[in-house]
Amino acid sequence: MSLHDARHRSFASDNYAGAHPEVLAAMAAANGGHQASYGHDAYTQRLVEVLRGHFGEQAEVFPVFNGTGANVVALTGMLPRWGAVVTTSTAHVHTDENGAPERIGGLKLLTVDTPDGKLTPELIDRQAWGWGNEHRAQPLAVSITQTTELGTRYTVDEIRAIADHVHAHGMTLHLDGARIANAAAGLGLPLRELTTAAGVDILSLGGTKNGALNAEAVVVLDPSVAEGLTYLRKLTMQLASKMRFVSAQLLALYEDDLYLRSATHANAMAVRLRTSLDELVSRGEITGLRFSQPTEANAVFAVLAPEAADAIRERFAFYDWNSATGEVRWMTAFDTTEADVDEFVGVVRGVLGG
Repeated sequence: MSLHDARHRSFASDNYAGAHPEVLAAMAAANGGHQASYGHDAYTQRLVEVLRGHFGEQAEVFPVFNGTGANVVALTGMLPRWGAVVTTSTAHVHTDENGAPERIGGLKLLTVDTPDGKLTPELIDRQAWGWGNEHRAQPLAVSITQTTELGTRYTVDEIRAIADHVHAHGMTLHLDGARIANAAAGLGLPLRELTTAAGVDILSLGGTKNGALNAEAVVVLDPSVAEGLTYLRKLTMQLASKMRFVSAQLLALYEDDLYLRSATHANAMAVRLRTSLDELVSRGEITGLRFSQPTEANAVFAVLAPEAADAIRERFAFYDWNSATGEVRWMTAFDTTEADVDEFVGVVRGVLGG
C-alpha cells in the first residue's frame, strides 16, 4: 500500500526521486538463495570487474551505504591524524555532513570561498601552507566535487591542473563524485577521463542521486594513497553484511549505460527549465527572476523574492540556497518529465508574470 502520490514530483532534490526501475529489478534478481556475506558474493566481485573497466585495473572498490560514508572512509584513509583537507566553503563534506569527516575521521577541513563552487591551484594555495608547523593542521589532501554543489562542473584540464598542483606539494586529490554521472553526460566523456587519467587519487562514486536506493562506493584509483580501507569501512559502520544488494544497484547503473542515460535525461530537463524561463524573462513575460550560476548539470540556481518563492512552493517543493540573497536551487532527476518542467514553468509564470 503506497502512502504517497507516486505521480507527484518536485524540484527540491534528486534525492527525492525513487529508485530507477532497472535498479529495483537488479535487486530483485540478486535476491533468493544464499550468497556469501560482507562482499564475498558474485555481485560484488562482478562490480569490481565493471568498475575497473571504467577506472583501470589498479582500482580498488569498496561499496558503502551513502555519500557521507564514502567521503569519510576515503578522506580518513588518505590522511594521518594530523592531516587536513583543503576544500570549498560550499563543499558537501563541510556544509552537509554534520562534521562527520572531522568527528569520525579525526581530520581538519580547511575551506576556501569560491564564486562558483570550484577550486583552482591559486585558491588551494590560500590554505595549502604551513607544512612542518606543529601549530597548524597539515594540509595533505584536497577534495573537489564533480559536479559541484553549485551545479557547475570541472573540465578535464581543470582537474588535471589541480592534480598536478596538489601532487607537486606532496598532497593527494579526492573527488566527491555524488553527481559525477551528470558531469560525464554533460562533457560527453568517459568516467576514466574525468578521474584516473586526470590525476584523481580516490573517488567517492555516486549512485543514490542517480537512481539507486542506498548505494555508493569508494574507488581507490591510486592504491598507494590510502591504506586500511578494509578496516576503516567496518569501523565507520559502512560495511554491509548483505552487500550483494548494494553492489547489484551499482551494477545496474554502471555495467551498461544506465548511469549515463539517467544523468543525460536529468541534465536535459534542467536545460529545458532554464531555457524556458530565460525565454520568458527575455520576452518580458516574467520579472523579478535572475540566474546566479550557469546550468551545467541538473541544477538551476536562481534569485527571486522570498514571497514569490513561497508562492511557487505551494505547488512544487524546492530549497532556499541562500535565504539572505533570495537564491534558490531547482533540481531535476532521472524521472523528471517534460510535463513536470512545463507545469513548473507555468507556475513560475503565474507568480512572476506582469
